[in-house]
Amino acid sequence: MNGERRYWGLCMVADAATMANIAAGCEAAHLEGIWCVQLYGPPFVPLGALAMATKRVKLGTGVALAFTRSPLETALSAIDIDTMSGGRMVLGLGTSLRWWNESWHGVTYGKPIAHLREVVRIVRHIIAGAHSGQLGKIEGEYHKLDLTGFRTLTPPVRDRIPIYLPAVFENAVRLAGEIADGLPGHPIWSARWIENEVKTNLEESLKKVGRKRSEFDLNVWSWVAIDENRKQALDDARGTVAFYASMHQYEKYFAAHGFGAEARAAFQAASRGDTAAMLKAIPDEMVAMFAVAGTRDEVRERVEKIWETADSMTLAAPAVFVSAEKVAEHQRRIAETFYK
Repeated sequence: MNGERRYWGLCMVADAATMANIAAGCEAAHLEGIWCVQLYGPPFVPLGALAMATKRVKLGTGVALAFTRSPLETALSAIDIDTMSGGRMVLGLGTSLRWWNESWHGVTYGKPIAHLREVVRIVRHIIAGAHSGQLGKIEGEYHKLDLTGFRTLTPPVRDRIPIYLPAVFENAVRLAGEIADGLPGHPIWSARWIENEVKTNLEESLKKVGRKRSEFDLNVWSWVAIDENRKQALDDARGTVAFYASMHQYEKYFAAHGFGAEARAAFQAASRGDTAAMLKAIPDEMVAMFAVAGTRDEVRERVEKIWETADSMTLAAPAVFVSAEKVAEHQRRIAETFYK
């Protein structure tokens, strides 16, 4: 194992052989788990494949969109993965962007914190009682379900599956501390944000509900680009930072770090489909703030600093506006630097 350092890997949808190789690599490196993300398709399908190809690692949705499917389907999907994997499922649920929900999926976004709180409550209720036949009616502001007579064919492996809630801003951090088992930190969190905003808000929310810090898993995600040519590492990570900066919903986050104008420029460039201008809007110092990019020694130092707050970490290669070969190379360097 990696001592007390618990790392998670990341697996995107690919052909079966590639996913099997990723799964085998994660187990061989003694990682704690593997996340599958929902950018487009639902993450439960690839997790089902990984359940067949692994024996030990945890399998997490990092994250599944909370509002685009019914709480019943979310709960049953989690139960299925937990059954297939023998109790290794971790259910990450997030709000994502308003326009992804409303424009792409045609669903109600509402007040996202209140909506997510309701979804978690209902999903937990279903997971605990879907086999009992006694779920009955569930009345919420966003979801009204009549599950009278509903009953799964077999009892679940566990009647409580860990739920992780992601966050960018303070209110979401507090929600996770109050009702979740863990928090997969947003990969654009800066070291300053983790120390000044995340740590304080998480500790206060846990204290509010009488929970111990040891009962909660803060899984910090970071985009990591390692290259002995520091400029090349920054260039490789620039597209990923630009991708998030181009999302209007995150502008206030970047502005809080002094990069509001740059984020607006990236948003405007993306709106007109100008990738070159979008990348040009992101200066080196902005990349360095929101990605862990540099030489091997520089990256080690920054990751070590994050471990002062994190309970576990997910180190991912930047994947926007870079080739698949480049992504694989950065992932190999991450493994050589941190997993052996």
